[in-house]
Amino acid sequence: MLALVCLTYLYAHHVWNPLANGTTIDRIIVEKSARKMSVFANDERLKSYQIALGRNPVGAKEKEGDNKTPEGIYKIDSRNPQSNFHLGLHISYPSDEDQARAAERGVNAGFDIMIHGIQNGRGWIGRFHRLHDWTAGCIAITDEEMEELWRITPDGTTVEIRP
Repeated sequence: MLALVCLTYLYAHHVWNPLANGTTIDRIIVEKSARKMSVFANDERLKSYQIALGRNPVGAKEKEGDNKTPEGIYKIDSRNPQSNFHLGLHISYPSDEDQARAAERGVNAGFDIMIHGIQNGRGWIGRFHRLHDWTAGCIAITDEEMEELWRITPDGTTVEIRP
């Protein structure tokens, strides 16, 4: 019961402070161990978001189906407004190096890693989605946060995913 009261308090006292219209970022840094994603413009941190990761979050993605979020330097290379999750910014995983490591082990490196919102129809979950890691390897934020990230992130933005 106490946990529910604490969660309710935290959720009710969350204040949304969106970045200004016209803001554009040039870098995203994901710190997996801290469950944090920060956005930058000209080396200045503009904002950080709490995230959920793949269901098996420790270590770099090695193969399709391992439920790990990759680690490395990538780019936002496309976007999907019709995603099964609220919007999707596609990360350029697997890199040539990721492909080569997977080939050495005789496995498929995996694909379709995105930064996205909550599964369509479940946006009401809001910040509670972060109570556990639940994606198949993607990086998830709330729908409200995803709308902001979608607006401020141009294609080609660097994404650095750290352990």
